[in-house]
Amino acid sequence: MASFELEINGKQKTVEVDPSTPLLWVLRDHLDLVGTKYGCGVAQCGACTVHLNGTAVRSCSLPISAVTGQSITTIEGLSEKGDHPVQKAWLEVDVPQCGYCQAGQIMSAAALLNSNASPSDEEIEAAMSGNICRCGTYVRIKNAIKSAAKL
Repeated sequence: MASFELEINGKQKTVEVDPSTPLLWVLRDHLDLVGTKYGCGVAQCGACTVHLNGTAVRSCSLPISAVTGQSITTIEGLSEKGDHPVQKAWLEVDVPQCGYCQAGQIMSAAALLNSNASPSDEEIEAAMSGNICRCGTYVRIKNAIKSAAKL
């Protein structure tokens, strides 16, 4: 076990875990931030997406030892009231079906719009290609990202 100082959602947190523990499990099991979901465990589905210094990353395969001293944002920290433009657009377009992948989808979309305020269809598809939606709401996801880009 080792002690790690983390900045999560703008707050300093200290956890004592094995250095190889994936960030996902630190968030869920040690900090009770359960909005980030476990999907595949091999960084292929995107359900576990969080922001690391503003960039979308897969938390299921990222050891806690690799994130010390960096800014981590989870779905809970994207906005205090759930009023981030992407979250608003998600509701406006009625994206969620089962909802399981949505936190990861939203985090990837928010990172895209942070780096590219007016992405083309191709840029949206490229940025979102690592996020799987088992319900197949891809058209609504793309429409919501376009809507959020206008907000």
